[in-house]
Amino acid sequence: MALTGLADGPPLMSPAPLASCAAGVARALEALAPGALAIDGAMLLGERAALARFSRNGAISPGGACRLLAARDGMLAVNLPRETDWELLPAWLELDCPADWGALAERVAMKSRDDLVARGRLLGLAIAPDVPPKSRTWYDLYTQGSRRAPPNRAPLVIDLSALWAGPLAAHLLLRAGARVIKVESRRRIDGAREGPAAFFNRLHAGKEDRILDFDAEAGDLRALIAQADIVVEASRPRALKQFGLDPQALVESLPGMVWISITGYGRAQPQADWIAFGDDAAVAAGLSHVLREAHGESLFCADAIADPLTGLHAALAALAFYRQGRGGLISLALRNVAAHCALFCPPAEGWRARAQNWAAHLEQCGKPFGGSMGASKPAHSTSGRFPC
Repeated sequence: MALTGLADGPPLMSPAPLASCAAGVARALEALAPGALAIDGAMLLGERAALARFSRNGAISPGGACRLLAARDGMLAVNLPRETDWELLPAWLELDCPADWGALAERVAMKSRDDLVARGRLLGLAIAPDVPPKSRTWYDLYTQGSRRAPPNRAPLVIDLSALWAGPLAAHLLLRAGARVIKVESRRRIDGAREGPAAFFNRLHAGKEDRILDFDAEAGDLRALIAQADIVVEASRPRALKQFGLDPQALVESLPGMVWISITGYGRAQPQADWIAFGDDAAVAAGLSHVLREAHGESLFCADAIADPLTGLHAALAALAFYRQGRGGLISLALRNVAAHCALFCPPAEGWRARAQNWAAHLEQCGKPFGGSMGASKPAHSTSGRFPC
């Protein structure tokens, strides 16, 4: 709530049960690793914002790189976290566009939303339509691997991922007792290193570091992966093929290997080539639509929330498969996980009525964030507790 709402307004509740979904996954993880994973799943959703001192900002994501913009026939999320994204705007809009959000909003308003989304995705931009949530499975077993006897040792995890969702999954596996090796490409270091150092360090403390030239040292990379019990990666499938990595072949040939593939929209074509980050994926999952129905405003739901939700679920899938001795290529999509959580308990009474009912319940049993629902926002706080 502290990260959802207008910058000068009160914190707003999402009537989608996201915190409960995160808490439930955390309990499932704890059941698989008793005593090692006593975590507060709901609190993980706001951890980056707390460390980076992000605040809610309405139709601008707390991190600032993503915005909800009005096209001619609907809203869409435009995420431009990389300098190279801005360079693609003239090709995307088929118009000259100064590198500022005001001019971009004017150009977007002239265009069809569906055309903008389709063209943006072809160019490699993180673009998502603001649509209602649709029920989706939170993971797909893309390839069934062969089984082995359930192991009685800690797994070796190779973490090839970057940013948030994959590193969080590997961090949770580390806390469950795994040995984790973080592998980065010498030519493309994890972009999260450019963000808050405290957040990066929290995700990767305790992992071993390896930096390889994925072209010149492709053989070393493949040899390292062949030793793994669990691989966590967040690359588009075609990127792995460039380095001679075939997850399907690996899980079919190595009994019990668990390969966690985290993407924006899944491994099937054409979605496999679509770019997504946590904020725009949450919009594609329907979370902004839910907030608009509940509160009448186009808003982002918290900070890149599809990332921590997916990281939690990825750790659960990896640990559950490993403990059973099951191998497989398991695909988790940011959009699909967020949509699954949004509709985990769909409201019979409608989103607006549920938000009102939940808010009334909070007012009866305590005042969240040290004030009433209409109080001004707390300074950079994501640690409000609900006493009931």
